[in-house]
Amino acid sequence: MFIGWDWATETHDVTVMDESGRRIDRWELAHTEEGFAKTLARLRRHGAPADLPVAIETTRGLAVDRLLAAGHPVVPVHPNAFHAMRARWGASKAKTDAGDSMKLADYLRTDGHLLPRLEPTDQATLGLQALTRQRADHVEAKVAAVNQLAALLDEHWPGGKAVFANLDSDIAMAFLERYPTPASAAKLTAGRLEAWCKHRGYSGKKPGSVLIERLRTAPTAASRLGGDVVKQLIRVQVQLVQGIRTTIRTLDKAIAEAAETHPYAPLFATMPRIGKVNLGQIIGEIGPILERTQTCEQLIAETGVVPVTRASGKSHAVSFRFATNRRARLTLTTFADNSRHSSDWAAKIYNDARARKKRHPHATRILARAWLRVIWACWRDGTCYDPATHQANGKIATAADIPLAA
Repeated sequence: MFIGWDWATETHDVTVMDESGRRIDRWELAHTEEGFAKTLARLRRHGAPADLPVAIETTRGLAVDRLLAAGHPVVPVHPNAFHAMRARWGASKAKTDAGDSMKLADYLRTDGHLLPRLEPTDQATLGLQALTRQRADHVEAKVAAVNQLAALLDEHWPGGKAVFANLDSDIAMAFLERYPTPASAAKLTAGRLEAWCKHRGYSGKKPGSVLIERLRTAPTAASRLGGDVVKQLIRVQVQLVQGIRTTIRTLDKAIAEAAETHPYAPLFATMPRIGKVNLGQIIGEIGPILERTQTCEQLIAETGVVPVTRASGKSHAVSFRFATNRRARLTLTTFADNSRHSSDWAAKIYNDARARKKRHPHATRILARAWLRVIWACWRDGTCYDPATHQANGKIATAADIPLAA
């Protein structure tokens, strides 16, 4: 039997098809607990869940989680690929929920052997993935909040922006909270400012005389807002930045604790400049891909650090791979870029790529590809990373792997 599941936010449509392409059953269910419970029970009437694969146009969400938990093999179908196949069932490419669930079931029946199946990811890995993704969202929000604060200072107090740009982030936030307007900083002197910064642990890269000069020589804003309004605007924005920074620190601590106890952590924890947060990101993003890939080349392709080749007749093009797991690629290239500053092996691969006129992003992906072979070898053999073993000048042994076409 083959199941096609057309999912939506409020209702879903399910079709059951046999091996000959005949529709055995079809129904619509509401996005409620009752709807899911009745649907899973109805599917069990057609056989054991392990023998009933389900094709669905997503890789995540409540429907996918419930199907995996019930024991059904889930076959994700990319919406673009499914749309390209619509001409198979009619030139008009008509679309209805019932028709889509039937087409998905038929697509699974004919081409299911070519499609990968989702496997339930370990709960610890899912936890790390969720923590690191939320951290990434908070970092993005912090960058936006800091940019908004800089815009406020540029409009209402350029002198504060000049000092803010030359102080450590924590001290800069404290400075703007204490001195949010030109009037509040009018009585500052070089000595008082230097003492204030030193009291808060400033590194001392810029003396007080330099900071006060930049404060005084900055242009005066022609703001038409009152001082109290400007004070409120800047203080509220500072509080927003500080709040996001606090949540990021909380997430950093949670990620470090979760990564420390994860079974994959010992395999990769000794890699150069990986850091606790980046270790959690690699486990959370690369770990699920490691578990479902069959070869090292497949792992490299799914993380997007290998180009895609398109050749037909006399045309031949090798281009950037857009269809990939972008979070995994960003996690991997971040680590690779950091590693070259502590590893002679990594630095050589990067520098050789630059010597071949590769741009920095391209050279970083080349290095990331080399690191993936190391990660694959560690995970495949269950051995912890050891520079003496894995940083040899020769390539990592992957003789048992079957290369996939780029």
